Amino acid sequence: MKVVINTCFGGFGLSAEAEQLLADAGIKIEGGAVMADLIGDFRVHPVLVSTVETLGEKASAEYAQLKVVEIPDGVDWYITEWDGNETIHEGRTWR
Repeated sequence: MKVVINTCFGGFGLSAEAEQLLADAGIKIEGGAVMADLIGDFRVHPVLVSTVETLGEKASAEYAQLKVVEIPDGVDWYITEWDGNETIHEGRTWR
């Protein structure tokens, strides 16, 4: 599974060019940033992943550095961030 994260301090944000590619595919993002309610499934959306892979550095907003990270299928994962710099963690729990 491929997941898009931000790998620098600042925060997850999309460039105008990336927003336009998403809009062309029917996905509207406003203000260069993904709103909190879109974070979950949107990070693995095939159009977002393809956009970041295609545009590379040009997919990122001014204070972002987006990266596609590949994790094993079926892994329970979550994203943490510190000042916008994000990390994917495996979310194992036992009771």
